[in-house]
Amino acid sequence: MKEHNIKNALFSTAYLPSIEYFVYILLSEKVSIEAHETYPKQTYRNRCYIYGSNGVESLHIPVIKPYGKSSKTKDVLISYDQKWQRNHRRAIHTAYRNSPFFIYYHDFLEPFYQKKIDRLIDYNFLLLNALFSEIGIEKNICFTNGFEKKITCGTDFRTIISPKFKNRGQFRPLKLSHYDQVFEHKYGFAPNLSIIDLLFNKGPDTKEYLIECAEKVDISSLKDM
Repeated sequence: MKEHNIKNALFSTAYLPSIEYFVYILLSEKVSIEAHETYPKQTYRNRCYIYGSNGVESLHIPVIKPYGKSSKTKDVLISYDQKWQRNHRRAIHTAYRNSPFFIYYHDFLEPFYQKKIDRLIDYNFLLLNALFSEIGIEKNICFTNGFEKKITCGTDFRTIISPKFKNRGQFRPLKLSHYDQVFEHKYGFAPNLSIIDLLFNKGPDTKEYLIECAEKVDISSLKDM
């Protein structure tokens, strides 16, 4: 792959992040995850999208904001009042049990639907590193020490990698290459789902796919974002 073109990149925390998220991480030399922002709702921070028998579906982790609307991401807790771990596990199994590589990769997810981790940011961080290990990505990630509304040096992906199109501004979503999906014959190709959709369908070729997508990115369009 070409040399890193993004020296410093700032990301939000994310639950089973999107393919797009991983492409930009591959392109970044130094990666930081925002910990001190005021926690926003309805983002990838506690949700992901998978491809099931009824089409694209959302999985979200219920959270507790200990300081109400003023809660920072680093303080947001995971609620276990609902049986979301069981439901997510079942949804993932139902969606991908017939995918080519499910049997080879699903075991690494099991602990995340059995043990309880208090903070959302810790849960996502451990899961992100587990995904790195499965895919073969070597990347050191750090958390921010404070909040900057506008970063002065680097590329800010905190809001532009978002399920909300309006947050993207002039940022254009990646044109991701086609790959075979289990339910594509019913609903067509669904791009930029959770990275597990790619992993279960592409297996050991996941990293190569991400690199190929990264090669197509016009880095100049990301300047001053």
